Amino acid sequence: MDGITDFWVFGYGSLMWNPGFEYVESAHARIHGYRRSLCVRSWVHRGTQERPGLVLGLDRGGSCLGMAFRTLPEHEDAVVDYLRRRELVTHVYLERRLPIRLTDGRQVMALTYVIDRTHVQYAGGLDAEHAAQVVATASGQSGPNDAYVFNTLQHLQEMGIRDHWLEEVGNRVRRLSQSSAPSS
Repeated sequence: MDGITDFWVFGYGSLMWNPGFEYVESAHARIHGYRRSLCVRSWVHRGTQERPGLVLGLDRGGSCLGMAFRTLPEHEDAVVDYLRRRELVTHVYLERRLPIRLTDGRQVMALTYVIDRTHVQYAGGLDAEHAAQVVATASGQSGPNDAYVFNTLQHLQEMGIRDHWLEEVGNRVRRLSQSSAPSS
């Protein structure tokens, strides 16, 4: 495995286009055994406790194409501290160092955050229709849940990354929004 001493971070959601830390190299990368999923109940940013929204987590199964960022070794502690403040607010994620494959073929270890399936906010196993119904009706401090999903899809498209399940959720949210819009 290459890059044993290098410090890499793997992002699968907003971290891909808004890492928030300095890095010296970035590349598309794939992690195996996990998939991008709307599997986290959002009680603050994209929903409330009464009507939770859904945000992304890295859940077991399949594979996920995301972005990897290499930082300088001397920045590792600061990057980890920043990521813990960002990702571990409610401890719905577990911090892991897992192997990823960069698009140039290198396999490296990367810090990433996977969903804690035992956490009360875990909402795994939703089909696209149920996820779309949640997303279409939830809103929190950071705005409507559908805006989060559409923004994610737009960024993925700009990065050349396809996520068929998330695209299906987005299409269903649009249909739900159109069917509930008042007729003129």
